[in-house]
Amino acid sequence: MLLMVSDANILLDIEVGELVATMFRLPYRFVVPDVLYAEELAARHSHLLAMGLTTMTLSPECVARMVPLSQRYRRPSRNDLFALALAQDQQCPLLTGDAALRQAATAENVDVRGTIWLMTELVRNHQVSISEARHALERMRANGRRLPWELAEEALAMQ
Repeated sequence: MLLMVSDANILLDIEVGELVATMFRLPYRFVVPDVLYAEELAARHSHLLAMGLTTMTLSPECVARMVPLSQRYRRPSRNDLFALALAQDQQCPLLTGDAALRQAATAENVDVRGTIWLMTELVRNHQVSISEARHALERMRANGRRLPWELAEEALAMQ
């Protein structure tokens, strides 16, 4: 099962789209750094652990990797950079919709994927129909989530 390190905003997008349970049926193992979970998700989104989200403790080497990342990239948050460092450490894709984190990950040669990719994976893996995916995107838009909406529609139209 391919490991996917996520930041918080992807999980919030999927939660607003009411696709959390469906997401965890995909053939991926979704993880977040334990510190990110504790600081950003535990209080209001602890149910994600029971649904399939895994936390991963950062190794000392991984934490050490975050220091130069924070010096090179000022805009991503500390927790976002921990997610980037974990993705580097695990040599796996990073799921993020945060533009600053996406730019940093790309500069670090980390494979970056986002909510639109995840939505197309749900369709491609027959977890949702295109219509259900469009309804989820509508819920995200109505709840103030920020996505490139035209790209999202184009991606679904190509499925």
